[in-house]
Amino acid sequence: MLGLTGHRRRLGAVLAGFTLVTAGAALQVTTTPAAAATPHRILFDDGHAEEAGNADWIISTSKPDPLSQDSSPSSETDWTGALSSWGVALQKTGDYSLKTATSALTYGGSSATDLSNFDTLVLPEPNTLFTAAEKTAIMTFVKNGGGLFMISDHTGADRNNDGEDALEILNDLMTNNSVDSTDPFGFSIDSLSISSDYPSAISDSSDPVLHGSFGTVTKSLIASGTTATLKPADNSSVKGLLYRTGYSGNTGAFFATSTFGSGRVAFWGDSSPIDDGTGQSGNTLYDGWNDTGATNAALALNATEWLSGASGSSSGGGDDGGGSGTCTAAQLLGNNGFESGSTTWSASSGVITNSTSKSARSGSYYAWLDGYGTATTDTLSQAVTIPSGCTTAALSFYLHVDTAETSTSTAYDTLKVQVLNSSGTVLGTLATYSNLNAASGYTQRSFSLASYAGQTVTLKFTGTEGSTLQTSFVIDDTALNVS
Repeated sequence: MLGLTGHRRRLGAVLAGFTLVTAGAALQVTTTPAAAATPHRILFDDGHAEEAGNADWIISTSKPDPLSQDSSPSSETDWTGALSSWGVALQKTGDYSLKTATSALTYGGSSATDLSNFDTLVLPEPNTLFTAAEKTAIMTFVKNGGGLFMISDHTGADRNNDGEDALEILNDLMTNNSVDSTDPFGFSIDSLSISSDYPSAISDSSDPVLHGSFGTVTKSLIASGTTATLKPADNSSVKGLLYRTGYSGNTGAFFATSTFGSGRVAFWGDSSPIDDGTGQSGNTLYDGWNDTGATNAALALNATEWLSGASGSSSGGGDDGGGSGTCTAAQLLGNNGFESGSTTWSASSGVITNSTSKSARSGSYYAWLDGYGTATTDTLSQAVTIPSGCTTAALSFYLHVDTAETSTSTAYDTLKVQVLNSSGTVLGTLATYSNLNAASGYTQRSFSLASYAGQTVTLKFTGTEGSTLQTSFVIDDTALNVS
Protein backbone atom coordinates (compact mmCIF):
# COMPACT_ATOMS: atom_id res chain seq x y z
CA MET A 1 0.00 0.00 0.00
CA LEU A 2 1.34 3.44 -0.87
CA GLY A 3 1.79 5.97 1.88
CA LEU A 4 -1.08 8.17 2.97
CA THR A 5 -1.44 11.69 1.65
CA GLY A 6 -0.10 14.14 4.18
CA HIS A 7 2.58 16.67 5.13
CA ARG A 8 6.20 15.59 5.24
CA ARG A 9 8.79 16.79 7.74
CA ARG A 10 11.59 18.78 6.09
CA LEU A 11 14.83 16.84 6.63
CA GLY A 12 17.39 19.40 5.50
CA ALA A 13 18.25 22.29 3.29
CA VAL A 14 17.58 22.02 -0.40
CA LEU A 15 20.65 21.44 -2.52
CA ALA A 16 20.18 23.25 -5.81
CA GLY A 17 21.86 22.73 -9.18
CA PHE A 18 23.62 19.46 -9.82
CA THR A 19 26.24 18.14 -12.18
CA LEU A 20 27.13 14.58 -11.33
CA VAL A 21 30.12 12.67 -12.61
CA THR A 22 29.31 9.06 -11.80
CA ALA A 23 28.49 5.84 -13.44
CA GLY A 24 25.27 6.72 -15.09
CA ALA A 25 25.08 10.34 -13.95
CA ALA A 26 24.15 13.82 -15.27
CA LEU A 27 23.74 14.04 -19.04
CA GLN A 28 26.35 16.60 -20.31
CA VAL A 29 27.52 17.20 -23.88
CA THR A 30 30.93 15.82 -24.78
CA THR A 31 32.88 16.26 -27.93
CA THR A 32 32.85 13.65 -30.64
CA PRO A 33 35.97 11.51 -31.15
CA ALA A 34 39.17 13.22 -32.23
CA ALA A 35 39.95 13.90 -35.87
CA ALA A 36 40.16 10.90 -38.15
CA ALA A 37 43.96 11.09 -38.29
CA THR A 38 44.20 10.45 -34.54
CA PRO A 39 40.93 8.83 -33.52
CA HIS A 40 42.15 6.87 -30.50
CA ARG A 41 42.65 9.17 -27.55
CA ILE A 42 44.87 7.89 -24.72
CA LEU A 43 45.41 9.63 -21.37
CA PHE A 44 48.40 8.58 -19.25
CA ASP A 45 48.03 9.47 -15.58
CA ASP A 46 50.86 11.32 -13.82
CA GLY A 47 48.86 12.87 -11.01
CA HIS A 48 49.35 10.10 -8.46
CA ALA A 49 53.08 9.94 -7.73
CA GLU A 50 53.93 7.97 -10.85
CA GLU A 51 57.39 9.58 -10.75
CA ALA A 52 58.05 8.95 -7.04
CA GLY A 53 61.29 7.29 -5.98
CA ASN A 54 63.01 5.54 -8.89
CA ALA A 55 59.81 5.37 -10.93
CA ASP A 56 59.55 7.40 -14.09
CA TRP A 57 56.20 6.25 -15.47
CA ILE A 58 55.68 9.01 -18.03
CA ILE A 59 55.75 9.06 -21.83
CA SER A 60 57.37 12.51 -21.89
CA THR A 61 58.45 15.31 -19.60
CA SER A 62 56.31 17.59 -21.76
CA LYS A 63 52.85 17.59 -20.19
CA PRO A 64 50.06 17.42 -21.05
CA ASP A 65 51.17 17.23 -24.69
CA PRO A 66 54.27 15.14 -25.48
CA LEU A 67 54.37 16.65 -28.98
CA SER A 68 55.74 19.82 -27.42
CA GLN A 69 58.97 17.92 -26.71
CA ASP A 70 59.17 16.42 -30.20
CA SER A 71 56.30 16.65 -32.65
CA SER A 72 57.56 13.76 -34.80
CA PRO A 73 59.41 11.28 -32.60
CA SER A 74 61.20 8.38 -34.27
CA SER A 75 62.94 6.73 -31.31
CA GLU A 76 62.27 6.27 -27.61
CA THR A 77 64.83 8.94 -26.65
CA ASP A 78 62.99 11.65 -28.59
CA TRP A 79 60.62 11.75 -25.65
CA THR A 80 61.96 11.57 -22.08
CA GLY A 81 60.43 9.04 -19.72
CA ALA A 82 60.53 5.35 -18.90
CA LEU A 83 57.31 4.91 -20.90
CA SER A 84 58.57 6.84 -23.92
CA SER A 85 58.89 3.67 -26.03
CA TRP A 86 55.21 2.98 -25.46
CA GLY A 87 54.20 6.53 -26.32
CA VAL A 88 56.46 6.86 -29.36
CA ALA A 89 55.29 3.51 -30.77
CA LEU A 90 51.67 4.66 -30.62
CA GLN A 91 52.48 8.12 -31.97
CA LYS A 92 54.36 6.72 -34.97
CA THR A 93 51.26 4.87 -36.18
CA GLY A 94 49.42 8.14 -36.73
CA ASP A 95 46.32 6.60 -35.18
CA TYR A 96 46.64 7.83 -31.59
CA SER A 97 46.42 11.12 -29.75
CA LEU A 98 48.34 11.04 -26.46
CA LYS A 99 48.13 13.28 -23.41
CA THR A 100 49.35 13.22 -19.79
CA ALA A 101 47.18 14.16 -16.80
CA THR A 102 48.97 15.86 -13.91
CA SER A 103 46.01 16.90 -11.77
CA ALA A 104 42.91 15.28 -10.33
CA LEU A 105 41.01 13.02 -12.72
CA THR A 106 37.53 14.22 -13.65
CA TYR A 107 34.71 13.05 -15.89
CA GLY A 108 32.24 15.49 -17.39
CA GLY A 109 34.26 18.61 -16.63
CA SER A 110 35.75 21.29 -18.85
CA SER A 111 39.49 20.63 -18.57
CA ALA A 112 41.50 19.45 -21.56
CA THR A 113 42.38 16.25 -19.73
CA ASP A 114 38.84 15.47 -18.59
CA LEU A 115 38.15 11.77 -19.16
CA SER A 116 35.21 12.55 -21.42
CA ASN A 117 37.78 13.64 -24.01
CA PHE A 118 39.52 10.24 -24.12
CA ASP A 119 38.97 6.63 -25.09
CA THR A 120 41.45 5.04 -22.68
CA LEU A 121 42.97 5.90 -19.30
CA VAL A 122 46.34 4.35 -18.38
CA LEU A 123 47.17 4.09 -14.67
CA PRO A 124 50.89 3.15 -14.62
CA GLU A 125 51.52 2.14 -11.02
CA PRO A 126 49.77 4.95 -9.14
CA ASN A 127 51.25 5.60 -5.70
CA THR A 128 48.64 7.79 -4.04
CA LEU A 129 45.02 6.89 -3.36
CA PHE A 130 42.37 8.22 -5.69
CA THR A 131 39.88 10.56 -4.06
CA ALA A 132 36.23 9.60 -3.84
CA ALA A 133 35.45 11.99 -6.70
CA GLU A 134 38.24 10.53 -8.84
CA LYS A 135 37.04 6.98 -8.26
CA THR A 136 33.54 8.01 -9.28
CA ALA A 137 34.96 9.65 -12.39
CA ILE A 138 37.07 6.63 -13.38
CA MET A 139 34.34 4.07 -12.81
CA THR A 140 31.75 6.15 -14.64
CA PHE A 141 34.15 6.66 -17.54
CA VAL A 142 34.59 2.89 -17.90
CA LYS A 143 30.93 2.08 -17.43
CA ASN A 144 30.02 4.53 -20.16
CA GLY A 145 32.44 3.04 -22.70
CA GLY A 146 35.99 4.00 -21.74
CA GLY A 147 39.03 1.74 -21.54
CA LEU A 148 41.01 1.38 -18.29
CA PHE A 149 44.58 0.03 -18.18
CA MET A 150 45.65 -0.74 -14.59
CA ILE A 151 49.32 -1.54 -14.01
CA SER A 152 50.30 -2.70 -10.55
CA ASP A 153 53.54 -3.68 -8.81
CA HIS A 154 54.49 -5.99 -5.95
CA THR A 155 53.22 -5.54 -2.41
CA GLY A 156 55.30 -3.06 -0.46
CA ALA A 157 56.25 -1.03 -3.55
CA ASP A 158 55.37 2.20 -1.75
CA ARG A 159 57.62 4.58 -3.67
CA ASN A 160 56.56 7.75 -1.88
CA ASN A 161 56.29 6.17 1.60
CA ASP A 162 52.70 7.26 2.17
CA GLY A 163 51.56 3.85 3.37
CA GLU A 164 49.89 2.82 0.11
CA ASP A 165 51.26 0.82 -2.80
CA ALA A 166 49.79 0.40 -6.28
CA LEU A 167 48.00 -2.89 -5.64
CA GLU A 168 46.29 -1.44 -2.57
CA ILE A 169 45.35 1.69 -4.49
CA LEU A 170 43.89 -0.24 -7.43
CA ASN A 171 42.03 -2.65 -5.14
CA ASP A 172 40.61 0.39 -3.34
CA LEU A 173 39.42 1.78 -6.66
CA MET A 174 37.55 -1.44 -7.39
CA THR A 175 36.09 -2.06 -3.92
CA ASN A 176 35.49 1.38 -2.45
CA ASN A 177 33.70 3.57 -4.96
CA SER A 178 30.23 5.06 -5.35
CA VAL A 179 29.48 3.43 -8.70
CA ASP A 180 29.89 -0.32 -8.11
CA SER A 181 31.94 -1.82 -5.28
CA THR A 182 30.68 -5.38 -5.71
CA ASP A 183 33.72 -6.73 -7.59
CA PRO A 184 32.80 -4.85 -10.77
CA PHE A 185 35.62 -6.19 -12.95
CA GLY A 186 35.61 -9.76 -11.63
CA PHE A 187 39.10 -9.85 -10.13
CA SER A 188 41.18 -8.68 -7.19
CA ILE A 189 44.92 -8.01 -7.08
CA ASP A 190 46.95 -10.37 -4.90
CA SER A 191 49.20 -9.07 -2.09
CA LEU A 192 52.31 -10.80 -3.37
CA SER A 193 55.91 -9.98 -4.21
CA ILE A 194 57.01 -12.41 -6.91
CA SER A 195 60.71 -11.90 -7.56
CA SER A 196 60.99 -13.23 -11.12
CA ASP A 197 59.17 -15.21 -13.77
CA TYR A 198 58.23 -15.23 -17.44
CA PRO A 199 54.43 -15.71 -17.46
CA SER A 200 53.14 -17.48 -20.56
CA ALA A 201 50.20 -16.55 -22.74
CA ILE A 202 47.20 -18.84 -23.04
CA SER A 203 46.43 -20.47 -26.37
CA ASP A 204 43.73 -18.36 -27.99
CA SER A 205 44.37 -17.33 -31.58
CA SER A 206 41.23 -15.17 -31.65
CA ASP A 207 42.16 -12.92 -28.74
CA PRO A 208 42.98 -9.40 -30.03
CA VAL A 209 45.31 -8.60 -27.12
CA LEU A 210 47.42 -11.69 -27.67
CA HIS A 211 47.20 -11.44 -31.47
CA GLY A 212 46.83 -7.78 -32.37
CA SER A 213 48.23 -5.53 -35.04
CA PHE A 214 51.40 -4.93 -33.01
CA GLY A 215 52.37 -8.60 -32.97
CA THR A 216 51.83 -11.92 -31.22
CA VAL A 217 52.23 -12.17 -27.45
CA THR A 218 53.93 -15.27 -26.06
CA LYS A 219 55.43 -14.26 -22.71
CA SER A 220 55.72 -11.36 -20.31
CA LEU A 221 58.11 -10.55 -17.48
CA ILE A 222 57.93 -10.40 -13.71
CA ALA A 223 60.77 -8.54 -12.01
CA SER A 224 59.14 -8.14 -8.59
CA GLY A 225 55.42 -8.10 -9.28
CA THR A 226 52.10 -9.67 -8.41
CA THR A 227 49.12 -11.47 -9.91
CA ALA A 228 45.33 -11.35 -9.72
CA THR A 229 42.66 -13.77 -8.58
CA LEU A 230 39.80 -14.01 -11.05
CA LYS A 231 36.17 -14.24 -9.94
CA PRO A 232 34.07 -15.08 -13.00
CA ALA A 233 31.00 -15.59 -10.81
CA ASP A 234 31.08 -11.83 -10.20
CA ASN A 235 31.84 -10.84 -13.81
CA SER A 236 31.69 -13.53 -16.47
CA SER A 237 33.73 -11.46 -18.93
CA VAL A 238 36.94 -11.61 -16.86
CA LYS A 239 39.69 -13.51 -18.65
CA GLY A 240 43.27 -14.40 -17.77
CA LEU A 241 45.63 -13.98 -20.74
CA LEU A 242 49.05 -14.67 -19.20
CA TYR A 243 49.73 -16.74 -16.11
CA ARG A 244 52.53 -17.13 -13.60
CA THR A 245 54.39 -20.38 -14.16
CA GLY A 246 52.46 -23.29 -12.67
CA TYR A 247 49.16 -21.42 -12.47
CA SER A 248 46.00 -21.31 -14.58
CA GLY A 249 42.26 -20.78 -14.31
CA ASN A 250 41.28 -18.31 -11.59
CA THR A 251 44.63 -18.00 -9.80
CA GLY A 252 47.98 -16.56 -10.78
CA ALA A 253 46.75 -14.35 -13.63
CA PHE A 254 49.55 -11.91 -14.45
CA PHE A 255 47.61 -10.17 -17.24
CA ALA A 256 43.82 -10.14 -17.37
CA THR A 257 41.03 -8.39 -19.25
CA SER A 258 37.41 -7.72 -18.40
CA THR A 259 34.49 -5.46 -19.23
CA PHE A 260 32.28 -3.20 -17.15
CA GLY A 261 29.16 -1.59 -18.53
CA SER A 262 30.08 -0.50 -22.06
CA GLY A 263 33.80 -0.25 -21.27
CA ARG A 264 36.90 -2.46 -21.19
CA VAL A 265 39.51 -3.15 -18.53
CA ALA A 266 43.05 -4.57 -18.59
CA PHE A 267 45.29 -5.49 -15.64
CA TRP A 268 49.06 -6.08 -15.60
CA GLY A 269 50.80 -7.29 -12.45
CA ASP A 270 54.15 -5.49 -12.77
CA SER A 271 55.49 -2.17 -14.03
CA SER A 272 58.84 -3.63 -15.11
CA PRO A 273 57.51 -4.79 -18.52
CA ILE A 274 56.57 -1.21 -19.50
CA ASP A 275 59.91 0.26 -18.37
CA ASP A 276 62.10 0.95 -21.42
CA GLY A 277 65.25 1.74 -19.43
CA THR A 278 65.40 5.36 -20.55
CA GLY A 279 64.15 8.37 -18.68
CA GLN A 280 65.06 11.28 -16.50
CA SER A 281 68.53 11.29 -14.95
CA GLY A 282 68.81 10.05 -11.40
CA ASN A 283 66.26 7.23 -11.77
CA THR A 284 67.24 3.57 -11.60
CA LEU A 285 65.39 2.01 -14.52
CA TYR A 286 65.15 -1.47 -16.01
CA ASP A 287 64.58 -2.26 -19.68
CA GLY A 288 61.70 -4.70 -19.57
CA TRP A 289 60.10 -3.29 -22.71
CA ASN A 290 62.88 -4.78 -24.85
CA ASP A 291 63.51 -7.92 -22.77
CA THR A 292 64.41 -10.65 -25.30
CA GLY A 293 62.69 -13.36 -23.27
CA ALA A 294 59.31 -11.64 -23.46
CA THR A 295 56.99 -9.80 -25.85
CA ASN A 296 56.06 -6.93 -23.58
CA ALA A 297 55.90 -4.25 -26.27
CA ALA A 298 53.35 -6.21 -28.28
CA LEU A 299 51.33 -6.86 -25.12
CA ALA A 300 51.21 -3.20 -24.07
CA LEU A 301 50.43 -1.93 -27.55
CA ASN A 302 47.83 -4.58 -28.44
CA ALA A 303 46.10 -3.99 -25.11
CA THR A 304 46.03 -0.23 -25.72
CA GLU A 305 44.58 -0.89 -29.16
CA TRP A 306 41.87 -3.13 -27.73
CA LEU A 307 41.02 -0.82 -24.84
CA SER A 308 40.64 2.16 -27.15
CA GLY A 309 38.29 0.27 -29.46
CA ALA A 310 40.81 0.25 -32.30
CA SER A 311 40.81 -3.54 -32.70
CA GLY A 312 38.07 -5.25 -34.63
CA SER A 313 37.14 -7.97 -32.14
CA SER A 314 36.76 -8.23 -28.41
CA SER A 315 38.56 -9.99 -25.58
CA GLY A 316 36.52 -11.57 -22.86
CA GLY A 317 33.25 -10.45 -24.39
CA GLY A 318 34.07 -6.75 -24.48
CA ASP A 319 32.89 -4.06 -26.81
CA ASP A 320 34.53 -1.17 -28.55
CA GLY A 321 35.61 1.66 -26.31
CA GLY A 322 34.34 5.15 -25.79
CA GLY A 323 35.41 6.50 -29.18
CA SER A 324 34.45 3.53 -31.33
CA GLY A 325 30.93 4.52 -32.34
CA THR A 326 29.53 1.10 -31.44
CA CYS A 327 26.82 0.21 -28.96
CA THR A 328 26.42 -2.60 -26.49
CA ALA A 329 22.96 -3.36 -25.14
CA ALA A 330 23.03 -2.18 -21.53
CA GLN A 331 21.19 -0.38 -18.75
CA LEU A 332 23.23 2.75 -18.04
CA LEU A 333 21.82 4.39 -14.91
CA GLY A 334 23.70 3.72 -11.70
CA ASN A 335 21.80 2.76 -8.53
CA ASN A 336 18.70 2.81 -10.69
CA GLY A 337 16.37 1.48 -7.98
CA PHE A 338 17.90 3.68 -5.24
CA GLU A 339 18.70 0.62 -3.11
CA SER A 340 22.24 1.90 -2.49
CA GLY A 341 20.88 5.05 -0.89
CA SER A 342 22.31 8.34 -2.12
CA THR A 343 25.19 6.89 -4.15
CA THR A 344 25.43 7.79 -7.85
CA TRP A 345 22.50 10.23 -7.71
CA SER A 346 22.73 13.88 -6.70
CA ALA A 347 19.66 14.87 -4.72
CA SER A 348 18.19 17.38 -2.30
CA SER A 349 18.39 16.37 1.34
CA GLY A 350 15.93 13.62 2.20
CA VAL A 351 14.82 12.90 -1.37
CA ILE A 352 16.31 9.40 -1.56
CA THR A 353 14.77 7.58 1.36
CA ASN A 354 13.43 4.34 2.78
CA SER A 355 10.82 6.10 4.88
CA THR A 356 7.76 3.98 5.63
CA SER A 357 5.56 7.04 5.02
CA LYS A 358 5.58 6.00 1.36
CA SER A 359 6.12 2.65 -0.32
CA ALA A 360 8.80 1.77 -2.81
CA ARG A 361 7.65 0.08 -5.97
CA SER A 362 10.34 -2.55 -5.33
CA GLY A 363 12.94 -2.94 -2.62
CA SER A 364 13.04 -0.44 0.24
CA TYR A 365 14.36 2.82 -1.20
CA TYR A 366 12.76 5.34 -3.55
CA ALA A 367 13.01 9.06 -4.42
CA TRP A 368 10.42 11.34 -2.82
CA LEU A 369 10.31 14.91 -4.10
CA ASP A 370 8.23 17.57 -2.31
CA GLY A 371 5.28 16.60 -0.12
CA TYR A 372 5.84 19.28 2.53
CA GLY A 373 2.87 21.57 2.03
CA THR A 374 5.25 24.54 1.94
CA ALA A 375 7.06 26.34 -0.87
CA THR A 376 9.76 23.80 -1.78
CA THR A 377 12.00 22.87 -4.68
CA ASP A 378 13.53 19.37 -4.67
CA THR A 379 15.89 18.01 -7.30
CA LEU A 380 17.24 14.62 -8.32
CA SER A 381 19.87 14.19 -11.03
CA GLN A 382 22.33 11.79 -12.56
CA ALA A 383 24.79 12.09 -15.44
CA VAL A 384 25.20 9.48 -18.13
CA THR A 385 27.00 9.07 -21.43
CA ILE A 386 24.96 7.56 -24.25
CA PRO A 387 27.32 5.74 -26.65
CA SER A 388 27.38 7.26 -30.12
CA GLY A 389 26.55 3.97 -31.85
CA CYS A 390 23.26 3.45 -30.01
CA THR A 391 20.10 3.87 -32.03
CA THR A 392 17.83 3.09 -29.08
CA ALA A 393 18.08 4.88 -25.74
CA ALA A 394 14.90 4.30 -23.75
CA LEU A 395 14.53 6.18 -20.49
CA SER A 396 11.86 4.87 -18.13
CA PHE A 397 10.84 5.36 -14.52
CA TYR A 398 7.86 4.63 -12.33
CA LEU A 399 6.05 7.66 -10.90
CA HIS A 400 3.42 7.90 -8.17
CA VAL A 401 1.77 11.26 -7.50
CA ASP A 402 -0.44 11.93 -4.51
CA THR A 403 -1.76 15.31 -3.44
CA ALA A 404 -3.89 17.21 -0.98
CA GLU A 405 -4.81 19.70 -3.69
CA THR A 406 -8.47 19.59 -4.68
CA SER A 407 -8.39 21.47 -7.97
CA THR A 408 -9.14 19.48 -11.11
CA SER A 409 -7.91 22.22 -13.43
CA THR A 410 -4.97 24.10 -11.88
CA ALA A 411 -1.41 22.73 -11.62
CA TYR A 412 -0.21 24.18 -8.34
CA ASP A 413 2.73 21.78 -7.87
CA THR A 414 4.90 20.42 -10.69
CA LEU A 415 7.59 17.89 -11.50
CA LYS A 416 9.74 18.59 -14.56
CA VAL A 417 11.83 15.89 -16.23
CA GLN A 418 14.64 17.49 -18.21
CA VAL A 419 17.89 16.81 -20.05
CA LEU A 420 20.75 19.28 -19.40
CA ASN A 421 24.28 19.78 -20.66
CA SER A 422 27.40 20.25 -18.51
CA SER A 423 26.78 23.99 -18.21
CA GLY A 424 23.30 23.42 -16.81
CA THR A 425 21.55 24.50 -19.98
CA VAL A 426 18.29 22.68 -20.57
CA LEU A 427 18.53 20.71 -23.80
CA GLY A 428 14.97 19.45 -23.58
CA THR A 429 12.01 19.01 -21.25
CA LEU A 430 10.69 15.47 -21.54
CA ALA A 431 7.55 15.97 -19.47
CA THR A 432 5.89 18.06 -16.76
CA TYR A 433 3.66 16.36 -14.18
CA SER A 434 1.55 18.03 -11.51
CA ASN A 435 -1.03 17.55 -8.80
CA LEU A 436 -3.46 16.92 -11.68
CA ASN A 437 -1.67 13.59 -12.32
CA ALA A 438 -2.41 12.25 -8.86
CA ALA A 439 -3.49 8.60 -8.87
CA SER A 440 -3.20 5.47 -6.80
CA GLY A 441 -0.14 3.32 -7.44
CA TYR A 442 2.86 3.77 -9.71
CA THR A 443 2.66 4.44 -13.46
CA GLN A 444 5.59 3.77 -15.78
CA ARG A 445 6.71 6.73 -17.90
CA SER A 446 8.96 6.25 -20.95
CA PHE A 447 10.92 8.55 -23.30
CA SER A 448 13.46 8.20 -26.06
CA LEU A 449 16.89 9.79 -25.56
CA ALA A 450 18.27 8.45 -28.84
CA SER A 451 18.82 11.97 -30.12
CA TYR A 452 21.47 12.44 -27.41
CA ALA A 453 23.62 9.48 -28.55
CA GLY A 454 27.30 10.37 -28.41
CA GLN A 455 26.75 12.90 -25.62
CA THR A 456 27.08 12.98 -21.85
CA VAL A 457 24.00 14.63 -20.44
CA THR A 458 22.29 15.21 -17.10
CA LEU A 459 18.92 13.68 -16.42
CA LYS A 460 17.22 15.93 -13.88
CA PHE A 461 13.92 15.80 -11.99
CA THR A 462 12.79 19.10 -10.43
CA GLY A 463 9.82 19.14 -8.09
CA THR A 464 8.32 22.54 -7.25
CA GLU A 465 5.64 22.82 -4.58
CA GLY A 466 3.42 25.76 -3.62
CA SER A 467 2.95 27.19 -0.15
CA THR A 468 -0.15 25.39 1.11
CA LEU A 469 -1.33 21.91 0.21
CA GLN A 470 1.19 19.11 -0.37
CA THR A 471 1.89 17.15 -3.52
CA SER A 472 4.33 14.24 -3.43
CA PHE A 473 6.19 13.02 -6.51
CA VAL A 474 7.56 9.54 -5.81
CA ILE A 475 9.97 7.88 -8.28
CA ASP A 476 11.34 4.35 -8.36
CA ASP A 477 12.89 1.75 -10.70
CA THR A 478 14.51 4.05 -13.21
CA ALA A 479 16.30 2.72 -16.30
CA LEU A 480 18.10 3.91 -19.42
CA ASN A 481 18.31 0.95 -21.78
CA VAL A 482 20.45 1.36 -24.88
CA SER A 483 21.03 -0.87 -27.88
